[in-house]
Amino acid sequence: MRINIRHSTIYRYDHPVRFSAQYLRLTPYTNPSQRVLNWRIDAPGEQTPWTDGYGNLCHTLFCDEGFNEIHITAGGTVETTDTGGVLLHETGLPIGVFLRGTPLTRIDDSVRKFARPFHEEVGKNRLEALHGLAKKLADKVEYREDGTDVHSTAADVLKDGFGVCQDMAHLFIACARSLGVPARYVSGYLYTGEVDSPHVASHAWAAGWVDGLGWVSFDVANKICGTECHVGLAAALDYAGAQPVRGVRQGGGMDEMMEVQVQVSAAQA
Repeated sequence: MRINIRHSTIYRYDHPVRFSAQYLRLTPYTNPSQRVLNWRIDAPGEQTPWTDGYGNLCHTLFCDEGFNEIHITAGGTVETTDTGGVLLHETGLPIGVFLRGTPLTRIDDSVRKFARPFHEEVGKNRLEALHGLAKKLADKVEYREDGTDVHSTAADVLKDGFGVCQDMAHLFIACARSLGVPARYVSGYLYTGEVDSPHVASHAWAAGWVDGLGWVSFDVANKICGTECHVGLAAALDYAGAQPVRGVRQGGGMDEMMEVQVQVSAAQA
């Protein structure tokens, strides 16, 4: 199917910003599950394209003129194909890199205990074990938009029993790695036909590595694997490495207000 996406980010400041440098991971990749038909990023300042260590398409945005607002809009059309949530290894990095822990996916005793029932099954049938883990997480963690933020860790989510799609992905990744399974974080979009639903528009999920098969995606928040309705944006060890917009600034005052709007719709044939 063909999916239209519009992703708008607006920063507002109390005082003029003298200098701003932003890393933009706002360009979907092309692989067997999706093909970018057209895409553009509109933003003030100078954009420099590059590719990060995970193979994500990135831009560095430099702004050196005083401003109180900065608008960054990315969008276009992506054609998707249902691969059953399975992708081959396309980053070029050794698979073992995705066993590496991060602050957001730190493995503590509670995470190990939660994942331990799948330890034996991982050795026998890794795919079935990961499906079982995803189901257990979906039953354990309630989707709630309040109470967590971008700094919440996998252990925090397990303790609290609630979180958003980002939190569920981090917990799945931490559990999988505790079982010796490489796992990665994927930022992106999900089309469901619903309007004005940020939970299903701007989205995130996890993927675990299965030998002989490839990366298998697990959208724990929606209790499904990847479908033709999923559009991947960036993949990394965790949210920090796949964050759509991230940067530094000089000036602007103490307060920074950010507004994000995402629209995902089916393209007309």
